[in-house]
Amino acid sequence: MPTATPRSPRQPHRPHLFVAGLLCAIATLAAAQSPDSPGTLRKLKDGGVINLGYRTDSAPFSFVGDDKRPTGYSVELCQEVVGVLRQNLGLPQLRVQWVPVTSATRIEAVVSGQVDLECGTTSATLSRMEKVDFSNLIFVDGTGLLVRSNGGVKRVADLAGRKVAATRGSTGEDNLRRALAQRGITAEVLSVDSEVEGLKAVEAGTVDAYANDRLILIGLGRKAKDAQALGLVDEDISMEPYALMMRQDAAFRVAVNRAISTIYRSPAIDGLYERWFGGFGKPGALLGAMYYLGATPE
Repeated sequence: MPTATPRSPRQPHRPHLFVAGLLCAIATLAAAQSPDSPGTLRKLKDGGVINLGYRTDSAPFSFVGDDKRPTGYSVELCQEVVGVLRQNLGLPQLRVQWVPVTSATRIEAVVSGQVDLECGTTSATLSRMEKVDFSNLIFVDGTGLLVRSNGGVKRVADLAGRKVAATRGSTGEDNLRRALAQRGITAEVLSVDSEVEGLKAVEAGTVDAYANDRLILIGLGRKAKDAQALGLVDEDISMEPYALMMRQDAAFRVAVNRAISTIYRSPAIDGLYERWFGGFGKPGALLGAMYYLGATPE
């Protein structure tokens, strides 16, 4: 499995202008398209509860642990965010209620008010910003392909005439279809309902590849019946900028981003990264730039 280029999360870094411009543009667009709506902060103060959405099978970001409780990088980051919110809002007794969501239900769960903050693997996109709001970025990954080592798929072009799966309603599915069309590759795209279903399809040989974010694929590979029989194509289909999703509420977005900025300026982010991704090496240049730029000053 690939490893990242060593770099400390909080170590100052001067990224390439393209990288800096890209990350800043995403954050700016998220802010520009977030009109004020019913106050989430008032809801938290009145009810004393914040509803956090989580995925059950998106390891190592958001999944159910051996203790049957939500866990993962995104889940722990949300718990850190809630800790800062308790302090900044003067709500020491603010309780967390966990709400399971899927790739197909997560957006509606936020829009309907069932979830106040979604802690999963959701990419911030312009089309989604028409319905929901996003925090500053929490991770940057790329869409990759999980394949059988002896299946003959070594690059995206090898998908021609083959079957490839993607999770229904995910940006990975959209990116896969777009990449195939742009490259003139004819392949059959099959939608699956979960990451585990995608893994099983590859293992069983019913599909030749499964498209999802690379770190999710690495996590799936480690759970496989025979990890040595699987591998990743050494080619990304797209970039996936993860963020915490919430309703379109400027005041709540600022409160969440203030919490994230506080965490990025503290040792907490070092420990969080090390717990979930230490085995993959230190953050690469792109992720290091995200942490650096995400520590927005007051």
